Amino acid sequence: MKPSVLKAQEGNIVAQAHTTLDLADKRYPELLRAIHDPPAVLYCDGSVEPGDRQAVAIVGSRRATPYGLRITETLAGELSALGFTIVSGFARGIDAAAHRASLAAGGRTIAVLGCGLDVDYPPGHARLREEIAGSGAVLTEFEPGTPPRAPNFPRRNRIISGLALGAVVVEAAEDSGSLITARLALEQGREVFAVPGPIDVPTSRGPHGLLKQGAKLVETVDDIVEELLPQLDRPLQTLKTEPIAALPEHVALSPSERTVLDVMSRDPLHLDDLTERSRLTTPAVAAILLGLELKALVKQLPGQRYCLAR
Repeated sequence: MKPSVLKAQEGNIVAQAHTTLDLADKRYPELLRAIHDPPAVLYCDGSVEPGDRQAVAIVGSRRATPYGLRITETLAGELSALGFTIVSGFARGIDAAAHRASLAAGGRTIAVLGCGLDVDYPPGHARLREEIAGSGAVLTEFEPGTPPRAPNFPRRNRIISGLALGAVVVEAAEDSGSLITARLALEQGREVFAVPGPIDVPTSRGPHGLLKQGAKLVETVDDIVEELLPQLDRPLQTLKTEPIAALPEHVALSPSERTVLDVMSRDPLHLDDLTERSRLTTPAVAAILLGLELKALVKQLPGQRYCLAR
């Protein structure tokens, strides 16, 4: 069908020409067409490419923790570097982090909306949407002007899972829509992955529940790749990964710096906790942390909390 131009309305975004794809269109995503209830029509801003068949969905909580955001950025960035397209739902939190990490890695990403293409939702994401359309696609089955009503999002979730070989849930409360995506992925014959989290955090309950039900545990990107490898129709790009605590060879560390690093992880710790764990004095640890920040090995977070920078 011919592209059409969306009219700008008050409260809406000014959209570029969009393409309408129906089930008979050769550009209609192959994996999505194969589900039992594919959308009859897709409104597309950007482009859907044949290589997008090699896709992974990453979804999770809108109220993401720093841990969840970091894990999402790592997984989405490394999967993108390998040549996977990242699919998500364009919501705040985990979804937006997945899209941004894919873009930062120079990869392709697809955002699936629960509203019309011309509706600015969530507010403040217009620039991100524009970047996604330039390096992938923004898709929806809803006509222009359709507001983001609650019933739209479970329908949207079947498209997210339907576009991908597997769905990764990073953080999700027990009533999260991300668990709907995981259930739909399973019904569609797609792989389901879950990232574990701290046991005292509510958004860990969703992934932990999935793991109890047999979802694939994700600790590194290799856990995802190994499961999907038999389904890939083209070779992966080369990705060199390092252990979390691996350090560049040229970085020289004093014994006290190594002591502090050895008690740190990517999870933020308060200065007092680091002092207790390292058995050094508070002024000494503070000075060491400053030096490690200058070496780009440690990041300082609000509230005198610190974590590994890589």
